[in-house]
Amino acid sequence: MLTKRDYAAVAFLTIITVFLMFSMLLIHPFGSPNASAMDQYIIDNTVEETGANNGVTSVVFDYRGFDTLGEATVLFTAVAGVIMIFRRLKK
Repeated sequence: MLTKRDYAAVAFLTIITVFLMFSMLLIHPFGSPNASAMDQYIIDNTVEETGANNGVTSVVFDYRGFDTLGEATVLFTAVAGVIMIFRRLKK
């Protein structure tokens, strides 16, 4: 007998699966644009677009800012989870 929790899990996994399938269909193919053109674009336009003198800093914080924010969120969540687990083991 299926419970409400089972139905919710199936619905959640179905939504995630549909999202991933659409994402796979809409993603750009590898090599478009080619890597050397993107590298040259960043080298040529870093100072004008971001105001940063360092190309690596401009890529991490300006061009890929949301990606960096996502990575920081994942790290924070992992640390918070580990702290919660160790607090429970301590009691």
